Amino acid sequence: MKLSVLDRSPVRRDGGIARALRDTVAFAADVERLGYHRFWVSEHHGVPGVAGSAPTVLAAAVAGATSRIRVGTGGVMLPNHRPLVVAEQFGVLEALFPGRIDMGLGRSVGFTAGVREALGHGKEAAGHFGAQVRELLGFFAGEHPGVHAYPAEGLRVPPFLLATGSGADLAAELGLPLVIAPVRGERALAEAVTRYRDGFRPSAWASEPYVVVSSAIAVADSAADARRLLVSEAWATVYSRSHGVFPPLSPPSEVLALPMTDRERKRLEETLDSQISGTAAEVEDRLGALIDAAGADEVLVTTAAYDQSARLDSLARLAALPVLV
Repeated sequence: MKLSVLDRSPVRRDGGIARALRDTVAFAADVERLGYHRFWVSEHHGVPGVAGSAPTVLAAAVAGATSRIRVGTGGVMLPNHRPLVVAEQFGVLEALFPGRIDMGLGRSVGFTAGVREALGHGKEAAGHFGAQVRELLGFFAGEHPGVHAYPAEGLRVPPFLLATGSGADLAAELGLPLVIAPVRGERALAEAVTRYRDGFRPSAWASEPYVVVSSAIAVADSAADARRLLVSEAWATVYSRSHGVFPPLSPPSEVLALPMTDRERKRLEETLDSQISGTAAEVEDRLGALIDAAGADEVLVTTAAYDQSARLDSLARLAALPVLV
């Protein structure tokens, strides 16, 4: 079972955006030392609590600071970009770091109307995702007469589709690896993966289905300590739903002392319950069930935490679980 990490470059209350980006690069080197398979970065625009706005640029810095681990994006939000430019960017990455680059692609658009306007794409842009993916892959294959995406043309940068909406069906149709999270529960996850596997068409990119299941995961000496590790990001997520702003991460003790509304406290508990946390034995049971439900080939850990040393300790404990060895 391959084990990988997605880092969103979270901003912490006592830090700043520049520090968050430097922390991501340093964290990647730590994750590599733990033996993880991939390290991915994400794309967010105009979000105060997330520093990662230019994933291919950040991926270059991560790849330069590491030597073995695969590096990629989880993902580049294709509706925000022209496929030619994306192909060129990944071509440069692959040329500089051959055999280590992944191209994770998503269909999300800007978080707010102002961001979408600044990017030059409205909500409807997500509806063109399938056509954009085909166009992008075509540049690598040299299928656009008169247009050459150098240095991407002829290179093989593994593409992955992040499943939102009909993403699983599109991944099956195009014969691409699938990245999926149990956002609607394990039953819905299993149904989406079954459709993906049943509808999969072998392609030049993948001869058989490949499923990466993603989740926030925390392992600690006690269930309480592990759950606290997830509190900071869980609260930032809840706060964003109520206020439209994803804030920098605050210490768990301060979050739990906040005067929340009943609705906010309920949402916080629901968010934490949907994630995987506990002692090694508890996490092994829950993670094993998730792997079985998804028929997963790989696990992508998406945990963000205020305490970075505790997060790294959690990843070390996770990597030692028998279910993943």
